[in-house]
Parts: sequence; C-alpha cells; structure tokens
Amino acid sequence: MFQLGKTIVSEDIIEKDFVCNLSACKGACCIDGEAGAPLEQSETQILKEIYPKIKPFLRKEGIAAIEKQGAFITTEFGEFETPLIDGVDCAYVFFDRKGTALCAIEEAHNQGEVTWKKPVSCHLYPVRVKDYSEFSAVNYHKWEICDDACTLGKELQVPVYKFVKQALIRKFGEDWYAELEKVAEKHKS
Repeated sequence: MFQLGKTIVSEDIIEKDFVCNLSACKGACCIDGEAGAPLEQSETQILKEIYPKIKPFLRKEGIAAIEKQGAFITTEFGEFETPLIDGVDCAYVFFDRKGTALCAIEEAHNQGEVTWKKPVSCHLYPVRVKDYSEFSAVNYHKWEICDDACTLGKELQVPVYKFVKQALIRKFGEDWYAELEKVAEKHKS
C-alpha cells in the first residue's frame, strides 16, 4: 500500500494487468453478484434526472424494476446502489444480439442522449474505492469472472491503473493520476 494525498492505494493496481474482454465474459459483472453498482450520493440525483432519456434503452424488466424500486436504492447501511431485476441483473442492463450485457446509461451516452457516462464505480472497475472519514482506500477487486480480462491484460501488458486511467482521473483528478504514474514508474524500477 502507498499513500497519494488522501488516498491509500493498493500496489495491486500497478502490479496486476487487466483489459476487459467482453467477448469472453459477456458483461458478467453487470449481471452477477449480490448487489447493484455502488453509487455516490451525487449520482443518485443524476440518475433521477436522466431516467427519461435512458428509459428507451432499457429492457422492460429494467423499467419495471426502476419504476418499482426507484432510480437507485438505499441499502440498510445507508449506501446507494443501482436497483436489481429479481435480485440479479442491474436494472440498467440490456443485451446485444450476441447476448453480451451492456449498460443502457453508457449506450445513451454513446448516442448523445446524456452527457453522463455511467456510475463512476462501474467506470473504475476492477478498481473499488471505499471512502472513510480521513481517507479513501483504492483497491483492486479480484473476481474470477474477470480471469479472461487478467489474461488479456497480461498479454497486452496493460496494468490496471492504465486500463482505468480515465475513470481514475474522473474520480481523483489529473494531478492525482500524474502522481500515481510517478509511483508506478518508481515501483517498476
């Protein structure tokens, strides 16, 4: 672990390799697991505001889940998440012709309907950020459904922090990322 400003960062994000391999995993991270995508409080309002614009990209099951549960849910611990369809798929998921799970929010963004790309937790994956009162912990989340992404990352020699560069900049800023790059270079030598 090392410290960058008010973050404690796992060395795994500079040591491990990762490149999403959607053709192999079919977007399993959006349909597996026990909870929806973590949301920042500010993102809850964004989801409420953009819902009418992303609704045309959603499956009928997703629309039903969102209209029943809301654009987001609050957990028993007071944290925010995307709602799920029958406790499994993220309500914002749709499937392409090949059966790959994709994000309706990101699709609406790609088609120019909304300016917000998707929740930062999704954009950051496989990096997970946990906020504490004095600092934020920045960790690599190892999940077997991403084994193909680890293999591809190793083949292409792309460390996790480079794969999620834009998301890390979105979350922590350009200066923070520049410092991370310095640490990574020093760590390699």
